[in-house]
Amino acid sequence: MTKTRKTQKILVSGATGTVGRQVVAELLARGHQVRALTRNAAGAVFPAGVEVVQGDLTEPESLVPALEGVTGLHLITFGGAYFGPLETGPRILESARAAGVRRVTVLHGGGPSPLEDAVRADDGVDWTVLMPVEFMANALEWAEPIATAREVREPFVSRLSAMVHEGDIGAVAAVALTEEGHGGEEYVITGPELLTVSDKVAAIAAATGREIGLVELTREQAVARWRAAGHPEEVIDFLLEAYGNTPEVGRTVVDTVEKVTGRPARTFAQWAAEHADAFAGATAGSGSSGR
Repeated sequence: MTKTRKTQKILVSGATGTVGRQVVAELLARGHQVRALTRNAAGAVFPAGVEVVQGDLTEPESLVPALEGVTGLHLITFGGAYFGPLETGPRILESARAAGVRRVTVLHGGGPSPLEDAVRADDGVDWTVLMPVEFMANALEWAEPIATAREVREPFVSRLSAMVHEGDIGAVAAVALTEEGHGGEEYVITGPELLTVSDKVAAIAAATGREIGLVELTREQAVARWRAAGHPEEVIDFLLEAYGNTPEVGRTVVDTVEKVTGRPARTFAQWAAEHADAFAGATAGSGSSGR
């Protein structure tokens, strides 16, 4: 017997982001009503059927109209024009409870955050923390050098990553927002395999039908490149640690996607095939598929 899902209305914040767009798409595919929250509703483009509403997580009172009739809420941990850590969690959750929101997901931002702390401490909603490892979409940083020079230049090319398809993050979020049994859970979300930089480059080469070279940068060369790009020293330190000494959670495959959604996590080869045009460049007559 086919399981019938009750249609629900979900508010998705960060809806124009890499993950937010996937949460929106997955909810639509599952037959739910979606409100996409953005600070610039006039400039946002979403699939047909998505209700676009304007609001700012740094101003919780702006969310009150958007929360009307909503049963689930997807949150990010930063907001405003400068993407600072959100300090408004308690007020957002108060408004959500008053509107009748039953379930909340929050996308982990890579470390402790006031909003995530507020969500975890709230016993008035069923909350789920989503903790994805490296996004497959990060490989889009290679789109220009692959399109123009047919090569990737990276340090620590043997580093291992259990990187996850952003669509699978959206799928886990959609289930947690609309089905019972996920309250109080902290879901680490990975892809189905461990990959080196060489593995990723090979997958993109196969998807595009192009030969792609891989040049390993020294630590010093990588630091010089990041400084030239304007990265602050704390960001450079983070990258050196993340790439040079990847934490165990980032290089350990777990089956969260299959357990929660009922289907296996998507591979990087699938992701590369979906985004092959992004690596072709304008000279190949193909447009770039942005995040």
